[in-house]
Amino acid sequence: MNIKVSELFYSIQGEGRYMGVPSVFLRTFGCNFTCDGFGMPAGEKSNERKLVDASSYKSYRDLPLVSTGCDSYASWDPRFKHLSPKISTHGLAQSIIEIIPEQRWNDVHLVITGGEPLLGWQRAYPELLDNELMRDIKHITFETNGSQKLKSEFCEFLYDWTEGERGLNEGRSWDSLTFSVSAKLSVSGESRKKAIRPDYICQYEEVGYTYLKFVIASEKDCDEALEVTDMYRKEGFKGPVYLMPLGGVESVYSLNNKQVALLAMKHGLRYSDRLQVPLFKNEWGT
Repeated sequence: MNIKVSELFYSIQGEGRYMGVPSVFLRTFGCNFTCDGFGMPAGEKSNERKLVDASSYKSYRDLPLVSTGCDSYASWDPRFKHLSPKISTHGLAQSIIEIIPEQRWNDVHLVITGGEPLLGWQRAYPELLDNELMRDIKHITFETNGSQKLKSEFCEFLYDWTEGERGLNEGRSWDSLTFSVSAKLSVSGESRKKAIRPDYICQYEEVGYTYLKFVIASEKDCDEALEVTDMYRKEGFKGPVYLMPLGGVESVYSLNNKQVALLAMKHGLRYSDRLQVPLFKNEWGT
């Protein structure tokens, strides 16, 4: 089985629960959202990614960064699909093991991100993780927008991988799987009806540690995050909530990171930095 891969790289986790942990990032191609509202006045959409001439680039690392809209635009915009090859799960496992230190997992985590990684590849992940080269992984994080329901067969596999006989034999548990849910607020430009699915998040929580992570640019965004959190709580969600500053480039990130940290403190929520911005300037492959 093949997976369409936008990026595969080794770095440190820059956000959320495992910030600072060495990780392999598998970025799949495709998303159901565009998030063109980020960094724009309310009601307006960014045109910045559309100004990038896709035909001029043959590598992700050469692509320009954008200060508005989705900062990983090339992982889902169809104009850039030629940069995302389809790779067999076995070939992908080989490529993954080659880029980690000593070709051993040790404390290295696997982060599956996007795009939206739960959109089209749920059938392929069991085959990837069943590969002998992936057997010693102790932790996986899915970075998702929380809009996709887990298929029953995938849920069964994840349970076996964590709490089932296989998970126990290989030293894993429920806590070995994390869903980092970046639920999209109105600042993203996406509609609440499509973006906020508390029933799906509670499903994730049944099979792994799950938390919410809201991108914030203002106190108004924070108020909306609190309102949406109440919706999740009423559905039964019990996990923690992070606030994270808007900013795919350092000039934008540095304008509001302190403000967002103060808002998190004010409301008793967790703060997530974006270490990839100050450390690596959020370049592709970091």
